[in-house]
This record gives sequence, structure tokens and C-alpha cells, in this order.
Amino acid sequence: MNGSTTKRCYCRNKETGKPLGTACPKFNQRKHGVWSLRQELPPNKDGDRRTFRRSGYESKTDAQADLDAVRALLNIAGKEDTEGRRRLGDMLETIGAGKDPLPNYDETKRKFATGQSLTQHMTVGEWLDLWLAGKKSLRTSGKNRYDTDIRVHLIPRIGHIRLDRLTVAHLDEMFEGIAATNEEIGDANILRRTAVDELKLIPWKGVENRRRRKAIKETIAAMPPFRRVTGVATQHHIKATLRAALNAAIARGLIIFNAAAHVELEKHRRPKALVWTDERVAEWLRTGVKPSPVMVWTPEQAGQFLDFLVDEQERLYGLYHVITFRGLRRGEACGLRLTDRNRSARTLTVATQLVQDGWDVVENAPKTDSGERVIDLDEYTDTILDDQEQRREAERLSCGEAWVDSGRMFTMPDGSYIHPGWLTDHFERLVERSGLPPIRLHDLRHVAASLMLAAGVDIKIVSETLGHSESRITRDIYQSVMPKAAREAAEATAAIVPRAATSKPVPVPAAPTAGGGEQTAIDRLIAQITAAAEQGERPVEEVVQLALAHVAGQAAEPVANTDGHATGTHEGAKIIEFRPRRVPA
Repeated sequence: MNGSTTKRCYCRNKETGKPLGTACPKFNQRKHGVWSLRQELPPNKDGDRRTFRRSGYESKTDAQADLDAVRALLNIAGKEDTEGRRRLGDMLETIGAGKDPLPNYDETKRKFATGQSLTQHMTVGEWLDLWLAGKKSLRTSGKNRYDTDIRVHLIPRIGHIRLDRLTVAHLDEMFEGIAATNEEIGDANILRRTAVDELKLIPWKGVENRRRRKAIKETIAAMPPFRRVTGVATQHHIKATLRAALNAAIARGLIIFNAAAHVELEKHRRPKALVWTDERVAEWLRTGVKPSPVMVWTPEQAGQFLDFLVDEQERLYGLYHVITFRGLRRGEACGLRLTDRNRSARTLTVATQLVQDGWDVVENAPKTDSGERVIDLDEYTDTILDDQEQRREAERLSCGEAWVDSGRMFTMPDGSYIHPGWLTDHFERLVERSGLPPIRLHDLRHVAASLMLAAGVDIKIVSETLGHSESRITRDIYQSVMPKAAREAAEATAAIVPRAATSKPVPVPAAPTAGGGEQTAIDRLIAQITAAAEQGERPVEEVVQLALAHVAGQAAEPVANTDGHATGTHEGAKIIEFRPRRVPA
């Protein structure tokens, strides 16, 4: 197609005011006048002719370079590709009208090959909305989390930027803005907290006090409400959301560079699960501060909590029992159906869960594909579920026509499903009343994992019971080793190295007493056996039998009325003993 470069002089005749053009005496000077280009474009869809024009070049070389670039863009489509050349002509016509710079040849060629629009430029916000709308397989909770990241953080801060022009610098600026907002929120929260605390100190009686209270209340009402800062973990999730969206844009050929993959953030450390040892409990009682956001009860503390539920005749004892020993998630426990229990095989099938969406409840599949699993039940837990079913049947008869047949294994007194948020609040109230150190409802899942690991259950079986996709997750998150198990591991490690007899530490003998050392040792042994029998509510003969078997290095045969609870089903697992008490149905 025809195209050319021309030089033009804007000098005018002083008398007539007409342009001098080539008659200008300075026209042939190199730096006088400006150069322009003209390139004929393919006809539009109506067949009308059109031309790309651009002027203002200081030299013919610059004008010719842009003319060559325009021709190269037009030649992206073959001479026989009429539709393709029309699309390229539409692009150049739009650029010429808006005086935008010429687009990059490689980028335009990529967009042309993938069928993208050459005249419209998608923004980051437009793409994020389009990407989220296309996530059809996401569960409700996951989609809501993505929506929060996009709506609250990404679109307000970078949504206006062209998708193909998003850079790492843009994202650095976004996260710096989030940090600045966090400081503002922190300062505002401190001011509001100070005002609220001051209000609590002012007495109710007295004219002056009432005046002061009114003034402070007005001040508090004018303040912004308490807000949560965007923590490091949330910032990493925001980055992950954007990175996933940009990866999808790359797959569609919209961009070739993922800026989110190159942003550096403060390292996020997952809170480590800690066990409530005696020392930590004492420090918590003294200061009221939890050592870690994630705390785990010892087997003894877990047993105390279950005993407390029995003493309180807690109607949902079976639910808490199953979570404690089998490690179900909150939504999985609420979502268990009567049909999920196989009495003959003594198993539970985890196939659904109740998820909290705002305050609404949605039934979904388990969190992951591995979450759909079959869990073996021990005999005692199976009996607990029988008791729970008898209680539910009694409640059904009591409610009569008001009974709601939800089909769930654990229900409210009227048969309706248990709201996951309500269950969390209920658990926290029970823990507070029990006097035990606080843990979250989800931490009962940590307790189950720790009990199984302390009992010697293989990590693979623990992972499958908890519904993890791989055992590495179990090892990294849930392996809160109990103090007793850790001591046994330390002793086993020390014993594996052979040492000379002279190198071993010599035990310090106890100081003899007037009654003779041997008699004192016997008295002490008898006292220990008696105390152990009283503490475990067992006959003295049984405790002596177990002690003799231990001394002989043999495994003691279980007595007929021995009480215990196996935390694992695989061969060789230890038994962590709990008193098998049950809530009356």
C-alpha cells in the first residue's frame, strides 16, 4: 500500500499570511521544519478508505523508521488475509486518532495469533473479574477468599493498570501501601481502645460524670471502628491470588510476564503447635498469655476434658470424642450423616462437610480430594456413637412433629444441623468452664494427630486419617510430639551408642536411714504401688502384675477389666489410657 514521508514548513508570508512551504528560504536547512508520514490502511468493514498519519518528526530518518514500523505491523497478516489486515488497520486507525505510541511488534503479533483484541486493552481489574468468574470448580469458601483478595486489595490498588503493563514496581508500591494502611489502622485502634478504656473508668452517677461519658461516647462514635490489619499471611495469600490469575493470563497469551512471581515479601512463619506442659500452664495462669496461637493438650488434659463433658452430661459428647480421637475438621463433624456410618465394618465415611459462608451454611465436599476418606473406629468410639444415636432417638420422640429430619449424625436438640460457628462458640465455653488451658476447636484436630503419633502410629496412617494429600503436611503441621514420647526418644537415642562401663554415670545411692536402706526402699515401692492403684482406680494386685511384667521385660497380658483407648489401628501402636466413661443416653 502507498505510503510516504514529507517535510513541511510552517513559516508564513508576513504580508499575505499564507504558508511559504517549499518557497521558504530555510526549507532546505536540516533542522528547519518537521517531517510527517502517511500510510494508506486497508479499507474498513464498509469499504471506506482510511489513512494513518503522524507528524512532528525532527528528521526524515525518524519519520521513515515509524513508517517502516507501521508497514511491518500491517504485514503481520498475509496479503490474502483480508479480515486480519482489516483488524490491523482498525488498530492503527485507533492509535492514530489517539496519538498513542506505536505498539510493540512482537506483542501485537502474539495478540493477533491468539485472536485477542488489538484495539481494546484489558486492565488488571477487568482480568481479575473475568478470571474469578471462570473458576467453576472452586468451593464456596475458596471462591470467597479469592473474592476478598480481589475486591478489597487488588482492584482498589492496581485494578486500573493495563494488564500488559503491570510491573514488579507496581506491586511493590501496592504492598508498601498496605503496610502504610496497617500503621493507620493500628493508630486508629489504639485511639479507640484508649477512649473505650477511659469510658469504663468514669462512674455512672453524677452530673459531671454523665457529661464526660456523653462527650467520650460522641468522640468514640466519630472514630473509625476497630479494624484488622492485613497481616503477613494475608499478604502472601494476596500475592498467591494475583500470581495464579496472571499465570492464567499467560496461558491465554494475554501477557508474557508474571510480575507477582518476582515480588519479595516478609517471610511468613506458620505458628508452631506447642503442647500445654506444666510450665506453660503455670505461665498462662500467671500472665493470661498463650505461648502460641496453636496449642495442643496432653493426653491427660484431653482425658480431663472428656471426663468433664461426661460429668456435665454434654449432649454433644460423641462429636467432641470423634474429633479428639479421629481428627475430623469442624465442617466434617457437623456434616456427618447417619448413612456415613458402617456398623458392620465399624467405619465412618467422610464425604461431605458444612461450610460457613458469612453466617450462612453451605454443604460442600471435603476440603481436598484426600479429605474424602473412610475412617476406622475403635470399639469404644463405636459404643459412644451408639449412645449418641439413642440420645438422638429420645430427642426425636420428645420433639414429635417439631422434629427436623436433617439426616445428620450430630444435631441440635430439634434435629436440625449444627451451625459450624455455633459449635466453635460452644466449644470455647466448655473449655472455659472446664478450667483447662485454652485451645481452639481446630486444635482438637492437632490433639488427635499428636495422640496417634505419640502412640506410635505410622505417619502415613495419621495422614490418611486426617485427610491430608501427603504425609509431609502432617509432619510439618501436626506433629506436636508429647513430652513423654520425646523423653522416650531421647533415652532410646542415648542407649543406642555402646559405652564402656567406666564411662557410664554412676547413680548416687540414697542416704541410709535409721531403719535400714533396704526396708526404706521396700516401703517406698509399696507406697508407689498403692498410689498408682488409687490414682488409676485399679486393684493393687493388677498394678503389681503390670510392674512385674515390666521388670521381666515382657508385655503384660491385659486384664479383663482393663480400661484404655487405642489411638491407632495399625499393628504395634501403643495404648494411651483414658477412662471409658460415657454420657448416659
